[in-house]
Amino acid sequence: MTALAMGALPASGLFLEYFPPMFPPAEPAPAPKPWIAAIAPYVGGRATSDTGAKLIKLSSNENPLGTSPKARAAFAAATNALEIYPDGAASALREAIGAHYGLEPERIVHGTGSDEVLHLAAGAFAGLGDEILYVRYGFSVYPIAARRVGAHPIEADDRDYATDVDALLAAVTAKTRVVYVANPNNPTGTYTSRAELARLHAGLPKDCLLVIDQAYTEYLDPEDEDGGLELARTQPNVLVTRTFSKIFGLAAGRIGWGYGPAAVIEAMNRIRAPFNVATAGLDAAIAALGDKEFVARSKAHNDTWRGWFAGEIAALGNTGIRAVPSKANFILVLFEGKLSAETAYHGLMARGIATRWLPGQGLPHALRITIGEEAVMRRVAAALREMAGEAGSAPSEGEGA
Repeated sequence: MTALAMGALPASGLFLEYFPPMFPPAEPAPAPKPWIAAIAPYVGGRATSDTGAKLIKLSSNENPLGTSPKARAAFAAATNALEIYPDGAASALREAIGAHYGLEPERIVHGTGSDEVLHLAAGAFAGLGDEILYVRYGFSVYPIAARRVGAHPIEADDRDYATDVDALLAAVTAKTRVVYVANPNNPTGTYTSRAELARLHAGLPKDCLLVIDQAYTEYLDPEDEDGGLELARTQPNVLVTRTFSKIFGLAAGRIGWGYGPAAVIEAMNRIRAPFNVATAGLDAAIAALGDKEFVARSKAHNDTWRGWFAGEIAALGNTGIRAVPSKANFILVLFEGKLSAETAYHGLMARGIATRWLPGQGLPHALRITIGEEAVMRRVAAALREMAGEAGSAPSEGEGA
């Protein structure tokens, strides 16, 4: 019998040869910073069912009327120069935005959608250990932008799904560097008045940047203009962000922009990616600004069918289903009775319609439903009536839920 068989201890090299380790030591590998590992990645609205079938998409707040024909033509024409880098300064687009809204082009920053502009604000003005503040049920990009730079995301209480200025101001600390407010808000559709926005700004420290996210502002009526651009023009710590993804119908083009004080824009441009918007997107956005008829038609359609759909939800009576008042191109529908949001979500999907169920944003009892074409909205309303009837009425006061 060999010494090895009798249990004698061989030299270490021979030991490894005869008995290789079952779990080799892990190779050193890059590890993300803990604040990056804490990010819950953004997940877009679904376009297919659980089985892979294509759905009518009411999950991403896209324009149901499509895109301006002028913008589509400009986008297509840009393919004639694919070998040329886009204008990194987006000079023509910034000039067009300035002329359209009466703004100084040099105080405009462009981005890959307004998402990039929101990230630039956090990247330029917050960092490790700072705090970034936003309202509960705010846009899910805000905490991602905070964590990406090592800042702490701080969530202020809402007021019946709307922005609560008092709660935001109460949450401000010496570490607060950025405050995000969407107006109208996503995903709730709620609106903050001009007076309330001014009060919020007046109560913030001067070294805190107020970012007013106006992705849905084109759906507002003129009397609801919130004064954000005027604040950004006159105050040193206000930035307004906007997008071409919604009413302009250029979601695939990924074009956004921001307007603010020169010093704020300069800092953001220092970290903005070069050539961040493709030529086709730049040209399409310029053309979209010029098609006022398309924008007006899109708003009129939204006004009509948002109002109609809100009325249909109200007509469901004591089913426990209600709509949060919205000034955007979607409605947040709450399911507080026997029919749950999850059941309605899957029921609509089974009927070929994708909506946005938001348990990850603290809204397991709600669906965000984009305002689509007339026929689609009628289908959604009919489906909700049918499912609510099958589930039965909500419990009356005093009954068990």
